[in-house]
Amino acid sequence: MDAQVESAIEIAFNPSTDPNLKSQAYTFLEQLRSDPSGWQVCLSLFVRSPPASEVVRHVSLEVVNNAVQTHKLDQQGLHLSKENLLGYVQRQYGPSSSGVDATALQNKLTQTLTYLFTSLYGSTWTGFFDDFKALAGDASNIGSANPPGAVLYLRLLRSIHDEIADVLIPRSQDEHKRNTELKDFIRQRDASKIATSWQEVLSRWREIDLDIVELCLKCVSRYVSWIDISLVVNPDMLRYLWDLAGQQVGSSESGQGRVRLAAIDTMNEIVAKKMPPNDKIELIRFLNLADVLGQLVASPGLSEYRSTSNYDTDLGETVARLTNSVLFDIIKVLETNGIDESTGAKADELLQLTVPYLLRFFSDEYDEICSTVIPSMTDLLTMFRRKVKVGAGVGAGEVQMLQPILDTIIIKMKFDETADWGAEDDQTDEAEFQELRKRLHVLQQTVAAVDEGLFMNTISRLVANTFNGVGAGDNRITWRELDLALHEMFLFGELAVKSGGLYQKGVPANEAARHLLDMMTKLVESDLAAHPHPAIQLQYLEICVRYCSFFENNTFIIPRAFENFVRFIHSDHAKVRTRSWYLFYKFVKQLRIHLGTDARTVMQSFGDLLQIRAEVPDESADDDDSSEVNDQSADAVFNAQLYLFEAIGCIASTPSISLSDQTFYARSLLEPLISDLNNHVPNAANGDERSVLQVHHVIMAIGTLAKGFCDWMPAVSSAGPPPANELSAEFHSGSEAILTALEALKSSMHVRTAARSAFSRMLGVLGSRILQQLPRWIEGLLSQTSTKDEMATFLRLLDQVVFGFKTEISSILDSLLTPLLQRVFSGLSEPTTGTDDEIQLAELKSQYLNFILVILNNDLASVIVSPTNQGTFEPLLQTLEHFCRDASDYATSRLSFGVLSRMTAVWGGPDLQIQANGNSSAPQEPSPVLPGFDNFAMTRFSPLTWALISSPSFNHKDAQARSALQEAAALQWTILRKCGMRYEAYLREQELSGMGFQGNMVEEYIGHLRDPEQRGWKKFFTGFVAQARGG
Repeated sequence: MDAQVESAIEIAFNPSTDPNLKSQAYTFLEQLRSDPSGWQVCLSLFVRSPPASEVVRHVSLEVVNNAVQTHKLDQQGLHLSKENLLGYVQRQYGPSSSGVDATALQNKLTQTLTYLFTSLYGSTWTGFFDDFKALAGDASNIGSANPPGAVLYLRLLRSIHDEIADVLIPRSQDEHKRNTELKDFIRQRDASKIATSWQEVLSRWREIDLDIVELCLKCVSRYVSWIDISLVVNPDMLRYLWDLAGQQVGSSESGQGRVRLAAIDTMNEIVAKKMPPNDKIELIRFLNLADVLGQLVASPGLSEYRSTSNYDTDLGETVARLTNSVLFDIIKVLETNGIDESTGAKADELLQLTVPYLLRFFSDEYDEICSTVIPSMTDLLTMFRRKVKVGAGVGAGEVQMLQPILDTIIIKMKFDETADWGAEDDQTDEAEFQELRKRLHVLQQTVAAVDEGLFMNTISRLVANTFNGVGAGDNRITWRELDLALHEMFLFGELAVKSGGLYQKGVPANEAARHLLDMMTKLVESDLAAHPHPAIQLQYLEICVRYCSFFENNTFIIPRAFENFVRFIHSDHAKVRTRSWYLFYKFVKQLRIHLGTDARTVMQSFGDLLQIRAEVPDESADDDDSSEVNDQSADAVFNAQLYLFEAIGCIASTPSISLSDQTFYARSLLEPLISDLNNHVPNAANGDERSVLQVHHVIMAIGTLAKGFCDWMPAVSSAGPPPANELSAEFHSGSEAILTALEALKSSMHVRTAARSAFSRMLGVLGSRILQQLPRWIEGLLSQTSTKDEMATFLRLLDQVVFGFKTEISSILDSLLTPLLQRVFSGLSEPTTGTDDEIQLAELKSQYLNFILVILNNDLASVIVSPTNQGTFEPLLQTLEHFCRDASDYATSRLSFGVLSRMTAVWGGPDLQIQANGNSSAPQEPSPVLPGFDNFAMTRFSPLTWALISSPSFNHKDAQARSALQEAAALQWTILRKCGMRYEAYLREQELSGMGFQGNMVEEYIGHLRDPEQRGWKKFFTGFVAQARGG
């Protein structure tokens, strides 16, 4: 059998083996793995002497390892494995061994021995650690007499910790219980001996292989969290750690450097051990960590070589991690309620000693090192803020910390000297830096919360000094210093507008607002807009847009800022140019009523920028991972260009411009667009891709221009007045051109998308003129190739049209309702082919039902049952009935019941008086608006409630199902108010009796249905259904 297994492994892992034979070998090995006795064959193959090939031994050991891990071995099997593997280790890793296993095999052997440990250490293999420590050597020669044995011993220690004590690995309850017991056994039996072996290794660190020393330190780091701290924190052990950490070595990549980092990490883990506050402070003092940190910071790698290529960033990050841990624990102690005065004083003293090292690493030029201490910096400032919040205030020593902390935060906000802003190959680094800025901003906000005056004065001083330096021609102020000042100014507004705005009744809203307004005055009066660096130009624009209220209250400054914007929109720098188009639009939009600019001059200066030249994107464009801000693809540039069209529309329609001039400007802007559109439609119809894209772009531009000219929307409260008839007439020609293009190209999704966008944007400027065109819009936008998503989106737009023009749309809606609904019915009946399709179908259902509700809610219900649309009424009802019954889509069911309730309310006639006791001397008769509708509602609408409930998949405990139930209940409640006692009789004699309800249950049901408060009836109904369905 051994030979058969060995042959199978050789065949399976031989690259030149015939595939068919290799497949047979793999099948055989899988059977071997699942065979309860297969591990025994593999165990003998692994320990055999002379040894088999490495691949045979590795696969064999893997089978044994799997059998042990998955508990396939009984106690006898476990002991057999232990004896064989221990004998193998003593031969292979003993002092007389001629060689050791390959690394991969060592890893698998260590793992297998670890699994045996978890199974046997608690019962029969109590001498586990002694057996392997014996291989490592005694105190006088450990690490030198038999290095392979020492390495295996330490690797086993590390593997055992990872298996039973690593808190990051999720465990089952049984595993957690087992691991707790094993750790207790180790503490009782072997922890002291293990710790002694560590000290023996570290005492000889200058004499033995540093890889062994490093491995030993990593074991200490792991175990210190769960063994007695005194086993590690003693004079001898600390002396070794201090010596190792204090080595003056050139590089952390050398053996000595790695050992130094491991020693510092070990100190970090010692500090992190959980213990009471008083003990924690005494531990930090005993470890003398303030001095240790000082010595490490003063080492050549972190001091002499700082700002050079020899700077030891690995050492810096490791020491920063230790600093962070020490401060974390000090702050935690200081924030602990009920600590004694002595402990608090000692903790405060340690804080004063340690904060300088926090600032040292926080200000480090390497962001990775800075980020390492941000958590403790956050904790420190949060502690200060809590003190201020509860009225305790911060102490004198803590106040002194704030200024250097804030100064350091500000310094870290500045671009690095090596930064190449906007460069293609620097985008990742810039993105990471901007993310760091966000974290730093949070810290700044905390400083401001602790001492607002300090923060305001510091930022104001920074901005003023920078602006003054630029004005004085100080060459030391580079674009980085200026960017920093502008960035801080941009962020400062969050403090200034916290009470709602920069101004209150024309004066600064608060002290922070006054500071910011002073900065704004300096900014606009300076010549910073002329700075050549693109980052400064963009910051200038962003700030002007962010603080537009400054210009609203200082309108005499607007022309100067406006001129700067106009200059930037023609910038040679692509990012500045396209971003400024958006910012220019925002600036113009907010200051529209204050612009007295000559629109004709602006339009002339814009001429070249309003030229539309569609570019078919490269196939590789889909793989472009540029951020939205940096994206300079053809699509991104065009989307930015659209903001210019809206901006010029705003400028050309400011209140200071006469209607005749507005009309002239609209015509001047529209005519070239309409001409361009008409010229490209024929080629687009013939399939020319660029022409199709050009048509799309021009349609989008017309729609966006219209939005700029008119803010008004029908039936929507807005600041803008309705459009003048003359202006509407100009844009009517634009919409005609769009419709002509849409009719020729309605099979193109690109064109439909653009037309739908234009339709929504032109509603305001066209006003009721759009109604006569509505059938053509519907015909074009709801073509046979339109997706469900397109239909849903357009129905949402039609809701707005119906609501906005409800007094004028009746005849138009009457003529278009049937073809519109037929197209929607077609979309609803199309099969779904995936999750996305199902989502689109659900949205189409929702928008269809909402559209019907909009008609019903705006006094247009007569259109639904008009002679023109009578043929569509029955299919409409059938869709509603189908949706009501559908227990797989509760949201649609709920909405459908709502539509039926509204129909009943509209067509059921006036409400009848419903007596709580059911008695009436003169029963009222229904008076439906539609003859016979009362019977219709009772016989077709009411039973739908039970159709939903009777569905096998209906779950009354589901929250959405209960919501649908409540709408169904509301429908019955409404029917009773329209049909009165006739409905009660129908329920008794047909509906409820047909459901199997009799006697008192029926009377109780009807009695609750008479409840004048719908809420009470809904509550009863949901409980009734729950009871009927068995709870």
